[in-house]
Amino acid sequence: MAATTRITVTLPTEQVTELRKLTDNTSGYVAEAVARQIRHQLLGEELRRYEEEQGAFTEEELAAAHTRIFGSSESGSGAAGA
Repeated sequence: MAATTRITVTLPTEQVTELRKLTDNTSGYVAEAVARQIRHQLLGEELRRYEEEQGAFTEEELAAAHTRIFGSSESGSGAAGA
């Protein structure tokens, strides 16, 4: 088990109400949300650093990344689908 530290967090009442509807494990839920945000920020930093060194991503690179992450978006769209 990972080491933990107890902290106090203040959230808007509406968020707490919705959070309690979603889970009985608020600590786990909040920990996962924080971990996701940290990963998001670190990835953003890496992408900015890459673009500073290598230049902006091309449309082809962005399309390939989108397909790899989300799958093909070609089906049922565009002129071929009409």
